[in-house]
Amino acid sequence: MATLLGPESPWMGGKKRTRNRNIITRIRQSQIAGRGFSRGTQLPEVLLQERDKRAKWHGIPVLLQELYESSHLNSDFTRSHIVLKELSSLLSMEAMSFVTEDRKTAQESTFPNTYTFDLFGGVDLLVELLMRPTLTTLQKPKMNDDLVKDCLSVLYNCCICTEGVTKNLASRDDFVLFLFTLMTNKKTFLQTATLIEDILGVKKEMIQLEWIPNLSGLVQSFDQQQLANFCRILSVTISEPDVGNDDKHTLLAKNAQQKRNTSPSRAEVNQVTLLNIPGFIERLCKLATRKVSEATGTSNFLQELEEWYTWLDNTLVLDALMQIATDEAEHSSTESSDESTLATIPLRHRLPQSMKIVHEIMYKVEVLYVLCVLLMGRQRNQVHKMLAEFRLIPGLNNLFDKLIWRKYTTSNHVVHGQNENCDCSPEISFKIQFLRLLQSFSDHHENKYLLLNAQELNELSAISLKANIPEVEALVNTDRSLVCDGKKGLLTRLLAVMKREPPDSSFRFWQARAVESFLRGATSYADQMFLLKRGLLEHILFCIIDSGCKSRDVLQSYFDLLGELMKFNIDAFKRFNKYVNTDEKFQVFLTQINSSLVDSNMLVRCIVLSLDRFESQTEDVKVVEVLSECCLLSYMARVENRLSFLFRLVNIINVQTLTQENVSCLNTSLVILMLARRRGKLPFYLNALREKEYTEKYPGCLLNNFHNLLRFWQHHYLNKDKDSTCLENSSCIPFSYWKETVSVLLGEDRTSPCAIISYIDEPYMELDRDLLED
Repeated sequence: MATLLGPESPWMGGKKRTRNRNIITRIRQSQIAGRGFSRGTQLPEVLLQERDKRAKWHGIPVLLQELYESSHLNSDFTRSHIVLKELSSLLSMEAMSFVTEDRKTAQESTFPNTYTFDLFGGVDLLVELLMRPTLTTLQKPKMNDDLVKDCLSVLYNCCICTEGVTKNLASRDDFVLFLFTLMTNKKTFLQTATLIEDILGVKKEMIQLEWIPNLSGLVQSFDQQQLANFCRILSVTISEPDVGNDDKHTLLAKNAQQKRNTSPSRAEVNQVTLLNIPGFIERLCKLATRKVSEATGTSNFLQELEEWYTWLDNTLVLDALMQIATDEAEHSSTESSDESTLATIPLRHRLPQSMKIVHEIMYKVEVLYVLCVLLMGRQRNQVHKMLAEFRLIPGLNNLFDKLIWRKYTTSNHVVHGQNENCDCSPEISFKIQFLRLLQSFSDHHENKYLLLNAQELNELSAISLKANIPEVEALVNTDRSLVCDGKKGLLTRLLAVMKREPPDSSFRFWQARAVESFLRGATSYADQMFLLKRGLLEHILFCIIDSGCKSRDVLQSYFDLLGELMKFNIDAFKRFNKYVNTDEKFQVFLTQINSSLVDSNMLVRCIVLSLDRFESQTEDVKVVEVLSECCLLSYMARVENRLSFLFRLVNIINVQTLTQENVSCLNTSLVILMLARRRGKLPFYLNALREKEYTEKYPGCLLNNFHNLLRFWQHHYLNKDKDSTCLENSSCIPFSYWKETVSVLLGEDRTSPCAIISYIDEPYMELDRDLLED
């Protein structure tokens, strides 16, 4: 604030600065005294006018005085509205400038009018005007809708241009809840929703939806367009706050936080509140799957979209333009709308139709986000049941070619990382949210088979019959009236576009995650063969070995997918060997794996587990043949290679740095040791770790670290049913054996050949007994 009227201000000379500082001091003293919106009216009008030109206030303090005086209880607000419009014109250009300059950090010196408006009590005055009906029971003239809209628009302008205004409004729970009551009026809905969204985005404590008066009635009163807009607000209220990219993301910190917070979070409570609103999920499904008008008016809409979206990152601007576009379309209904004619019309004249499509895409993004969050919540099974019943997946399948992944979509988009909050165009955001929804829908849930059509379900049954294995129970129980329609199911369509994606596109990350989620859980041979027959393994190997892909995120997703696709499947290893048919290719593959074990360890786990199973099936001629020929299995069969992976897996993590991303390294190292224990080789592996320490001249380092990691493992997994079930399903090793092996490794008997402590010489014992308690 000092930059506006302080000593360095370019607008004032010495004595003038002193006089104006006295005025500002008086204003701020009135703020402290609690006089709120009236603080600007305490100064004589003559004094304000005298200082106005020198301070470049543009008459704002005087106009605020007039607004205050003309908005008394018995006023009809006619004069108030005229004054507010004049004030609005002074502020709106600053707001537009802020939006079109990539929303740079608000600086008072950059937006002096908005700052002056707030300084002299304008924000408080408008809040009082809006809330006046709730503050008195006296009969009074009603503010018209246009005045309410202008008040909300000015408040929003202040929020985006002046630092602190949004936080101050967010701290007033009474005002935030009052704003929701304004959403019942369709004429003021747009401005209200935009302001609420901005306020909730900075609110320290998440609002509880159940506090909103008659929330169920409010939501049910919305038309589909309003409900879509309301999803922007809901996304803030049902998502857990982002804790940032620091040590709060560690599992140690998360576990400690969960111990402190035993009751459901506000986000979880809000999710339940929404699910209890009659018809809410059904309406979201209809919104997500409704078709966009195909009368786009131009074949190069994507180019239009990219050009306009460079500055349309603000929902108020977007919705305001949408209203203008609708009006323009009504006035130009007599004009020709065929594509050839429109191709010759300047872009600005083709805006209305394009804006309608941008609108639809952007709101579908919000709807899909809300559904995705609900799918990942505690009420997942309830949500799944409703999404299946309301045919969300078949609806999205019908939109796939025409909207979600249109054939003429340019393929040179590169998404900047896999962060769903990145600054992307609506087209890119829509695709990412769609893929995230598929991932959440399929992950460890029997409803994943709804991604197929009836013919593809029959194909899965035929694969099981040919292999002489029983069909998966979830497949048998799938309600065929709820599966995809048409010649291809959603999963098959996704595979087709996945193969066409350019090497550097980060869509590959989300596509691989979505397909991997279909395979996750208990391993299904039929599911794997369904994807293998469509060339998925060869595509993955091409991306890892031959495409030149450098993205660690994409490579990690492909390693994970490859692991799920090949696990326990002898046909997959045979196909692998056919593709990786030279030593050069195999070395490139190994180099990719070894370049980052955090990214590739799930694939390493798959190979180790598969090798162990195949070695117990030597009566099968096909298995014996592949075991003898497959370069990958032969490589992992050598004990020195398994030990090398074990050394590095234990060495790259510690308790303090464990996250959801790298905890898999700990579980992979455990898998190697569990399989060694089954074969009576556990002491050999532990001794090898000890020898490695001494070779590297760091005695006790690896084993002390591993001991602490396993103690953390006990704290983390023994009280989490879902996580323990995932470990059991993915490894086909009973969780009881996981627990037993960890207990054996942590045994305190120094004479036990299977206890870690037996391999740490006394001088190097550094077991941190208080680590987990702290």
